[in-house]
Amino acid sequence: MFCCPEPLIFLLLAAAAAPRRPCGPLGLSQDTVLGRLGANLTLRCWDEGPGNVTVSWRAEERGRSQRLPTGNALPLHRLRHEDAGTYTCFVGSRRLRSLRLLVQEPPETPRVSCYRRSHDHDVLCEWPLRAKPSPGTRAMLWVKQRFTAENATEQRCRFFSKAQKFVCRVKVPRGADDTKPLLVSTCVSNGAGGAAGEDKIITLNGVLRPDPPLNVTVTALEKAPQRLRVNWSYPSSWDHRFYWLRFQVRYRPEPARTFSEVDQVTTTWLDIHDAWRGLRHVVQVRAQEEFGHGAWSEWSREAVGTPWTDPRDLTSETGFFSSQFPMEDGIYGLTLPPELFAEDGADGTGGPVMEASARSTASPYPFVVAGGSLLLGIALCIGVVLRYRQLWRMGGWRGRKPEGEGQHVLVPLGSSSPPLSDTPLLSPPCSPAPGGLHVTSLDYFFSGQ
Repeated sequence: MFCCPEPLIFLLLAAAAAPRRPCGPLGLSQDTVLGRLGANLTLRCWDEGPGNVTVSWRAEERGRSQRLPTGNALPLHRLRHEDAGTYTCFVGSRRLRSLRLLVQEPPETPRVSCYRRSHDHDVLCEWPLRAKPSPGTRAMLWVKQRFTAENATEQRCRFFSKAQKFVCRVKVPRGADDTKPLLVSTCVSNGAGGAAGEDKIITLNGVLRPDPPLNVTVTALEKAPQRLRVNWSYPSSWDHRFYWLRFQVRYRPEPARTFSEVDQVTTTWLDIHDAWRGLRHVVQVRAQEEFGHGAWSEWSREAVGTPWTDPRDLTSETGFFSSQFPMEDGIYGLTLPPELFAEDGADGTGGPVMEASARSTASPYPFVVAGGSLLLGIALCIGVVLRYRQLWRMGGWRGRKPEGEGQHVLVPLGSSSPPLSDTPLLSPPCSPAPGGLHVTSLDYFFSGQ
């Protein structure tokens, strides 16, 4: 059976049974009077004294001296922070007593969160306040390794009025183990009371939280109407020569409120492939330690950008209305008549008709083909007419000229005489009616007779 050494057990039990560090109100001197904010209070010069003596009061508040009403008792109503100061009573010119008045409220209980901006920075622990603390409030922080009997390191915390929070800096010695647990204790106290925060156990790796990325820009990519290029740079507090970050990018088109997110980005740029055409997009980036230690940084400042737009699609912005509808392949379809886009005026007579910005352009090739076909047809018609005219003339001279002399004789197809050409170019599918023309060669059709 495994048994721990007795000294180690003693240290563990001592650390576990160690009482919490006391956190009470600050000690007040005998001549200090505590008043609550908004309460009524009466100051007395002496408890017992002659009644026929005139007592005068003087208040010194922040270097200013002010005379007050006379009397052994000085009533103060609805105390404010400005009423805090030193009050002195006199009999004649003889000073009898000085009382220090504190106007304070018990401090708020601290809710501490710690973070480290990079591996080579100290740890910062802070907590916000709902209201400004009373003057004289003191905040302390103690850090020690857990399960050890060593003394804790004490740190004084500062209040930052602009951010309305206390901040404490914990020095990290060079070469410290980033995985060892540390115990963090806090205490806030003033004259009205003290408040201790809950003990917090942290590790140096666990509290890593980088600053947001810088110089986030969004640019359009030419001829890519649905893409955007996002670029950014490492925060100045993170030395990327030795330690890297991973990033998360979120974006949305305006005026949508839901973001799309891209995780596990290890470069300082990203191409968005599903941007909305023609819409402005809002983009933000945040960072985390490359192995996932610690927390994500805050989101960077918003950067905006619009995808590339084809200049031909911007004709509507120049005062003209395009009635063409773009197809998927980028070719425009039929141009509709502008009258279809007219809007009725208020009087019902119809508004002005806007001229279409683009007109369909006919190709010249159909006209060339049609013209050539028409000319060929006309030439064939003229040739047929001339041939029939020649045959008509030959019919009148047939009785006076010997047969077969210098001309081709038209022979009915039903005759047993041989064809006019030994090798006809075209064979008719069927026998035409007697008396018809039998075209067997070009020589026959274009004879010189």
